[in-house]
Amino acid sequence: MSGHGTPIPMTSRTAGVLSGVAEVPGDKSISHRALILGAMAVGETTITGLLEGEDVLDTAKAMRAFGAEVTRDDDGTWHVHGVGVGGFAEPDQVIDCGNSGTGVRLIMGAMATCPISATFTGDASLNKRPMARVTDPLALFGARAVGRAGGRLPMTIVGAADPVPVNYTVPVPSAQVKSAVLLAGLNAPGQTVVIEKEATRDHTERMLAGFGATVTTEETNEGRVITLTGQPELTPQAIAVPRDPSSAAFPVCAALIVPGSDVLVPGIGLNPTRAGLFTTLREMGADLSYENEREEGGEPVADLRARFSPAMKGVTVPAHRAASMIDEYPILCAVAANAEGRTTMEGVRELRVKESDRIAAMADGLRACGVTVEDGDDWMEIVGMGPGNVPGGATCASHLDHRIAMSFLVLGMSTLAPVSVDDGAPIATSFPIFEPLMAALGAKIERIAM
Repeated sequence: MSGHGTPIPMTSRTAGVLSGVAEVPGDKSISHRALILGAMAVGETTITGLLEGEDVLDTAKAMRAFGAEVTRDDDGTWHVHGVGVGGFAEPDQVIDCGNSGTGVRLIMGAMATCPISATFTGDASLNKRPMARVTDPLALFGARAVGRAGGRLPMTIVGAADPVPVNYTVPVPSAQVKSAVLLAGLNAPGQTVVIEKEATRDHTERMLAGFGATVTTEETNEGRVITLTGQPELTPQAIAVPRDPSSAAFPVCAALIVPGSDVLVPGIGLNPTRAGLFTTLREMGADLSYENEREEGGEPVADLRARFSPAMKGVTVPAHRAASMIDEYPILCAVAANAEGRTTMEGVRELRVKESDRIAAMADGLRACGVTVEDGDDWMEIVGMGPGNVPGGATCASHLDHRIAMSFLVLGMSTLAPVSVDDGAPIATSFPIFEPLMAALGAKIERIAM
């Protein structure tokens, strides 16, 4: 049963050529952060290009619950009238973050050093995900967390009345944990220091600096050391959200595996901490080029052109690249199945605790489609069958995971027999226009009547 209401079974079949321009939605990670930091600034922040998927809309609702005024114009421009650092009011109701691990963890961090309490919940998928990785460092500031066994939602956070700054080494690569600690550090006196042994996406650091916080990053023998000076007055900003590279991955990868395809995906954020998939695809021999490279809002941006690439070969994706493409491994699996030879993905343990166990979900679905897959605790290996040779013909479980659902629907565009998913409803959390966008390129994705 879907955590988003009635399940929506879908099927995807060989589409012929995919061509055209794919204007994917705004970056989900940046959209969350823009709303939260806008709510913590003093004055009005304007946001254009915000991703209007369910995850981000839940974060907008949460910011209203904490006292910020959040509105949307008819032209899609969002306005956030912030309450200042430490100015969050105690919400009257439970904060429902839907399917969004990013949303709930960042919001917990932002309110953890305010003298208020808030209770968080989510859908069936989110309520299974571990929160101790965030609540443990938040406790160092003086916050308290009370939740279900195993540190699961629903959970109440009691914010620290007298927060203290923290020096914290992130135990596993996680931009969510890093960001939660930095957001908590905004309302703590002195300097909060976060050390990450492996670099993760740095949107929070970039945006903090843009809002006027004093934040420095230094590469040391210990790793990347991020130092934030607490209790600034954040200055409201005009933010133009670049298009989401994680969403761009789906039309890009579809074009690479569907014969004759040529797709342009404009305005994609190419932050180096997010571009690992595109690096990997090029190593495999993908015909993928960057056009019109530029910088927008402090983020590198380019137009991506992807063409059918029948000569792709399997590669080994090193563990150190995992943080820069952690959300893209499911769609890489679909490409790997259409390449020649073995593709090995190392150091991907984090995939076990995403919206679903993504290693298990992709392995099970690929095997049902006739692909040989081996996997372990933190690795996965796919034996490619070459372009157009994957049998397909299976119905794959999405496990309430938007990226699993979209990845199997893309795979079905190249298989000998159609590929179905049991529930495509979660796609709306991150990519609400996925179906019409892919249809406009020539894809054949249909909803199955129940």
